Formats: sequence, structure tokens, C-alpha cells
Amino acid sequence: GAQALNVEFSGPKGFRIYLQFVVSSRDPSVMEQPRNDSKNKLLVLVLGDMHIPHRANDLPQKFKGLLVPGKIQHVLCTGNLCSREVFDYLKTLASDVHVVRGDFDENTNWPEEKVVTIGQFKIGMIHGHQVVPWGDPLALANVRRRLDCDVLITGHTHKLRAYDHEGYFIINPGTCTGAYSTITPDAIPTFVLMDISGPRLTIYVYLMSEDGFRVERAEFTKTERS
Repeated sequence: GAQALNVEFSGPKGFRIYLQFVVSSRDPSVMEQPRNDSKNKLLVLVLGDMHIPHRANDLPQKFKGLLVPGKIQHVLCTGNLCSREVFDYLKTLASDVHVVRGDFDENTNWPEEKVVTIGQFKIGMIHGHQVVPWGDPLALANVRRRLDCDVLITGHTHKLRAYDHEGYFIINPGTCTGAYSTITPDAIPTFVLMDISGPRLTIYVYLMSEDGFRVERAEFTKTERS
């Protein structure tokens, strides 16, 4: 079986992991699960920190084999793609691709931060190198409040994190190539798939291991706010 991986996937009350299992590399496409049976459901791919070609040659082939064009409605990228080819690849997965600029991206057309609305969720995006200390929950909470969003997507640390803070959700999908960083020299390739259905957000976290994939699932429900 796959060995346990050293990742942080936890948080305060309001966030619960209720399914954890190992998927072998022989399993069908990630887009088969969750099943997008309802027209009200939206599948959103969240990934970033590729650093191609400087720190990685490409996304892992196992990941690319899972990501099927036409099944995902939106792509949210935390930046540091570092090449046009990576952006072109993301555009093959979904027509609606949103990118924020990382500290190694040369494309000045990408904004430093961005807010998009998908379904009932207002989602803020920032690469994260602007947030000091890097990855600090309180500093990220300040960014989320300033952007006035339900979910904040961030990156830069190359370490997966997904947690509830003050009744809002913060997600760092890590690095989908396993590129090293000064913060996380032994990074594990990871990405996140969000399944949005009404006020409910279910996230599937995919972590590559030697045997295949470890998948974790968690649910977050948006509450009515005065």
C-alpha cells in the first residue's frame, strides 16, 4: 500500500475529513470521481507552482493522465507557471482559466491578485509571496477579509494546506510538479479538485506517491451571513 505522506490537511471546527483512501494508478480518470451528474455542479481544478522548465520538466504523467479535457469547467492557478506552454496546456482542460502572477512569472498581464465568482462562491486568488510571513494563517486571513471572499486560493509555499478559518475556507494546492522551494525542499506533487454544488464545496486533494495516488476529501458549506 501507499505510505503515509507528510502533508498538512487539517483545521479548526467546521472542517472535517470524512473520506480517505488510496487510488492505484490503474484507476479511471479523476474526472470519474466526483461524478459530475448534476447540471448544478461545477468542477474547478486548483493547482500551481509548476516552475517549468527551471525546477521541473513537466507535470507528472500520472497527473496528466488523470486530467481529462472537457470535464472541468474552471481552472484556478496560483502562478509560477514560468512558461507559456503550461498556460496553453491548462487551456486545453477548460476554456475558463484564471491565473495570478507568481514571483517567477514574466507575464505581466496576469494580475497579482484576483477575485472570481463560481456558482455561489466568491473566490479570491493570490500567489502568496506578497504575504508575510509566507503561508501564515493570520496574514492570509487578512488578505481574505480584504478581498471579501468565501474561499482564498494561495500558493508559494509548495505545501498543501486546506482549512477553515473564521468560517471561511483557505486552500493552498501545493505544487503540481513537486518542484522544490526554499520552504519545502522535498515537495510532493499535489493538486486540488473542487466540486461546487449550491452552497456546498467539496474538495478532493490528490497527492502522488510511489504506488499511485492518495486522495483525501473534505466538505465546506457556505453559511448565510448578515
